[in-house]
Amino acid sequence: MAEKELNDIPRDVRMLFSKAAEAAQRDNLDYALTLFCQVLEREPGFYHARKALRMAQAKKTAGATTGFFKKMMSGAASSPQLTKAKLTLNHNPAEAMAIAEQVLNGDPNNMFAHRIIVDAANALELHKTAVLSLEVMAHHSPKDKALIIEFAHAVATAGIPATTAEKYLDELIRTVGFDPDLAQAQKNLSAHKTMDEGGYSKLEGGEGSYRDILRNKEEATTLEQEKRVQKSEDTAERLIGEYESRLPNEPQNYKLMRSLAELYTQKNKFDAALELYKRVKASDMGNDAGLDRAVAETTTRKFDHQIGQINPFAPDQAEQKAVVEAEKAAYQLAEIQQRAEKYPTDLAIRFELGQQYFQMGKIGEAIAEFQKAQQNPHKRLAAMSLLAQCFAKRGMNDSAVRTLQNAIKESPVFNDEKKDLVYNLGCVFEKMGKKAEAIEQFLIIYESDVTYRDVGAKVDAHYAAQQG
Repeated sequence: MAEKELNDIPRDVRMLFSKAAEAAQRDNLDYALTLFCQVLEREPGFYHARKALRMAQAKKTAGATTGFFKKMMSGAASSPQLTKAKLTLNHNPAEAMAIAEQVLNGDPNNMFAHRIIVDAANALELHKTAVLSLEVMAHHSPKDKALIIEFAHAVATAGIPATTAEKYLDELIRTVGFDPDLAQAQKNLSAHKTMDEGGYSKLEGGEGSYRDILRNKEEATTLEQEKRVQKSEDTAERLIGEYESRLPNEPQNYKLMRSLAELYTQKNKFDAALELYKRVKASDMGNDAGLDRAVAETTTRKFDHQIGQINPFAPDQAEQKAVVEAEKAAYQLAEIQQRAEKYPTDLAIRFELGQQYFQMGKIGEAIAEFQKAQQNPHKRLAAMSLLAQCFAKRGMNDSAVRTLQNAIKESPVFNDEKKDLVYNLGCVFEKMGKKAEAIEQFLIIYESDVTYRDVGAKVDAHYAAQQG
């Protein structure tokens, strides 16, 4: 479904939209909200109606007195309307969006309703509609890294001006310091903006000319080389030489040091990269979670490179590999523990620590970390999935089942994450000897994706056994 302009809308719906707009201008907002919703129920892709509705919702509650308790409860996900919207989202995203708008009519800052709007809009490929809600969410949670990155990506996908998303990215980077994920989002957004300014978007739409683009061809080429995620060998070497020549004259350019360290890591010059990171950490910019993560990733890649360099034909190849892998695991655990102590409220780090404990077989410690990490809305489902696996490993199958069932209820879209939850639930039922319940879960996946893991084999074996 594509987003529509006014001229694409049937005449009777256009007239209804005009009535709604007039009502909004006269501050007859309840009537305007009703009419805008009727318009969008007919034409969910009518972006200007959606935008006008959002403005009317905000205007209705502007200046309203909100008590402390209501502020705390704003965004609650337990209302019957939101529950219905979640259940509807997977099979009828347009209806789910309409239900969520009813919630926003009374509470325009309800983050759960906005999340449903975003997921439904993405399912319908209404990218500008998704941006409207993401902008509201970003305004209320400007320090939510995953949300800000999602907002920036949505802006680039929708092909709309990137000013607001750039502002949130810049502010978050200024607050938390360098972060590779935020930096990459910033680069992608900058590239999107450059394409718009350079005329590429107009060219794709049948407007503009190649002459306009070729005018800045050399500048665009340089930009593309520096923005590319995986730089070619020649480009990486050229940039390393350029940055190395600049560094003696810019001894306190820590951004340059980090860029050079990233290039060194790409070229497997791990010691040189870590030395630069060490210089940055000793500076005023050293207190940075993103920097700590970059050091950890570089050190981990160094271990992986060492493992890759072991002679596969050496008689003690297995022993050599085991030694390095043990050193890598010990380093990763100590490093994540240190970050968890340094940033005790960062639940994403708690999730990483739980993963490390889980991989090392420290199930009790993993359970404690996943129970904390599930309070992070962006890690909640993944944490619940691993928490259930921990329960299963301890033979606490009933707890595993309850945890997975709760996670499945909270997952509105049947994506790979939800398939993983359903699959794990089936496996736990198998372990408990509940074959009927297990095959019921595998059939849910089989009916939409027969190639997922070994679901096809499990279902085929079940029916073959019945026929036999």
